[in-house]
Amino acid sequence: MSKFGISQSVPRKEDRRFLTGAGRYMEDVMPREGWHLVVVRAPIAHADIIGIDTATAAAMPGVHLVMTAATLAETVVNHINHTVLDIRVRRPSSTAKRPILAADRVRFVGEPVAFVVAETRAAALDAAEMVDIDYAERPVHLDIAPGGTALHDDAPDNVVFDWAFGDAEENAAAFKDAAHTVEMDIIDNRIISNPMEPRGASAEMIDGRLHFSYGGQGVWGLRAQLAEKLAMDPGDIRVTTPDVGGGFGTKAFPYPEYFMVAEAARRLGHPIRWMADRAETMLSDNGGRDLITHASAAFDAAHKLQAIRIHSRANIGAQNSGYAQFIQTELALKVLTGVYDVQNVFFEVQGIYTNTTQIDAYRGAGRPEAIYVMERLMDTAARQFGQDPFAFKRKNFIRKAQFPYLSASHETYDVGDFDRVLDRAMAEADVGGFATRRAESRSRGLLRGIGLSYYIESILGDTFETTKIAFAEDGFVDLYGGTQSNGQGHETVYAQILHARAGIPFDKIRFIQGDSDLIAKGGGTGGSRSVTMQGNSINATADIMIARFKPLAEDELEAAAADILFEDGAFVVAGTDRRVEVLALAATARDRALHDLLVTEHEYELPARSYPNGAHIAEVEIDPETGDTRCVKYTICDDFGLLMNPMLAEGQAHGGVAQGIGQAITERVVYDEDGQLLTGSFMDYGMPRADDLPNMPFHVELVPSTANEIGMKGCGEAGTVGALAAVTNAALDAVWDLGVRRVDMPMTPGAMWQRIQDATP
Repeated sequence: MSKFGISQSVPRKEDRRFLTGAGRYMEDVMPREGWHLVVVRAPIAHADIIGIDTATAAAMPGVHLVMTAATLAETVVNHINHTVLDIRVRRPSSTAKRPILAADRVRFVGEPVAFVVAETRAAALDAAEMVDIDYAERPVHLDIAPGGTALHDDAPDNVVFDWAFGDAEENAAAFKDAAHTVEMDIIDNRIISNPMEPRGASAEMIDGRLHFSYGGQGVWGLRAQLAEKLAMDPGDIRVTTPDVGGGFGTKAFPYPEYFMVAEAARRLGHPIRWMADRAETMLSDNGGRDLITHASAAFDAAHKLQAIRIHSRANIGAQNSGYAQFIQTELALKVLTGVYDVQNVFFEVQGIYTNTTQIDAYRGAGRPEAIYVMERLMDTAARQFGQDPFAFKRKNFIRKAQFPYLSASHETYDVGDFDRVLDRAMAEADVGGFATRRAESRSRGLLRGIGLSYYIESILGDTFETTKIAFAEDGFVDLYGGTQSNGQGHETVYAQILHARAGIPFDKIRFIQGDSDLIAKGGGTGGSRSVTMQGNSINATADIMIARFKPLAEDELEAAAADILFEDGAFVVAGTDRRVEVLALAATARDRALHDLLVTEHEYELPARSYPNGAHIAEVEIDPETGDTRCVKYTICDDFGLLMNPMLAEGQAHGGVAQGIGQAITERVVYDEDGQLLTGSFMDYGMPRADDLPNMPFHVELVPSTANEIGMKGCGEAGTVGALAAVTNAALDAVWDLGVRRVDMPMTPGAMWQRIQDATP
């Protein structure tokens, strides 16, 4: 196999330019002459806006524009579209619109109220401070529970939605008849994703068209919203995305600042630029997770799982956002039962408005939350029954012979071999040697625990993807894709796929992304969809391209179609050494003015979704004197179906696990009773550091998916899905013998110390 083909750990093509400073991120592509936009944000969590005086700010040197909701609404629809639940709801969902600029009331600290455009950032900051806003404060609602002063008229008790899945009566009967039941309360703490590069955007009018650039995860959805809100023809808007320094779902959505930048450029006829600083990132980016769950499980006399019942209350924040209503409901439901053979489920979720920043997608978007509940519940059940959690979970697995398996959530798990994956994980983690390691930790005065999380997740997002293959005049092949790299290595892996399928030299492939003028349609990046979707799309497009070139090959080789084969990037006459390479045929087509052969486009439709899964085994050490908790050993064994590039897959797993360990041990968003963010800097917010993370050996046991032609299952979010419960279960194992029966994320020293103290006689 070619060293550049699939399943090869090809070094990333893009890294040379990144490491030599040639990357082109938002601040690199912003127009240098652009004027600076600064947002005036609410300093109060909940208040009526009595009045806004912008006269002083507008008169300051270098200031060209000051806008409020009133002036913005003259030409822009002052709200952002979002998706609202319309199935399985027990009452109408709140459809309250999130404003671009707050008009009559602010609902969280950091909400945009006005913006200033000036020639320099310093001038814009100075002017922003002079925008005088008179507020009348209202009571603040922070509890993730119904009640409190209503944030929106259509949610008088602050319940955004009341959603349920399953038969409540059937479920209740199963619990009544059960030989054993287990229940527990679970907290899934709020986090801030904190991508390395903050959000940013720029815009300018060029020949009557709006060119808008931002660091995002797809260009087409934002173009549609810009066109709608600015009342422009989509054809008059070009949206581009340069290199992106991390996304994690947070950058997938339209934010108010994007519409401000676009409208300012249109009104002023001058380039506009906006770049968030870290404080704005932590204050205004959509948060992740933040829910409280009561979970119950029913078992028969042999401890086989019979039913589960889960009630969650999910913080939505102050406003609806892109997919917030779906994440803890429909998306969590997809993998709610995990890898366990259980069909009786009742799942209910209430979404709650609070005076905090919005919640939306963060690496995994619903699947980490669901698996965290299920793996915590099964682990606690095993401990309460006095059984080994590893054996207990295995006993309840969906067996290999049961695939394809229709889950209680109506998802068809196509393939799986959970026993095999777990066997490999336990061997690589040396589970048999854990007792020795525990004794050694005890000799140093530390408590050591081991925890298993066996996760499953579903790839999400649009089920289509587009690819265009174009032979350029300079001898390169331009590969256009509808996804958007946020650092995953798309330039490398997509070139590998095209090289393997069509034989085009790896170093002659140029990947092009993130430009709505060059790529008519695309699904963007999110939900672990990119390589599965784009890879299959590339293969399908390559096959069409090869078929289109074959008649020209027949002519060049003077052979009948039946005698011509395609292999290693060339058409070959069977049984001879006569061949012509695709690149040579492209040159011939250009010489003959057969220009239609030089470009092949195709839109691929995914037949079905696939389900990555794996066993993650963590070991933690806890200092009982201080509560300091550290993950000291972590073993990964994943089933990703097929690895396009093992090195990139390992990197994705490591990154996901790092974020999971961060949430489990150090990360937590804290607001005070007035709704002020107390963890608004890296001095206060516990981002995981290198010395917080152990080595993470990565292993695979691959069962190719039958849901797509390549057999891939996706890998981008699996690390986070598996890590949360693995680490938390290990911590509970470490303190179980002390009488501790509950631990919650984040397991900070103070929290863990208090748990130990409360359990100690």
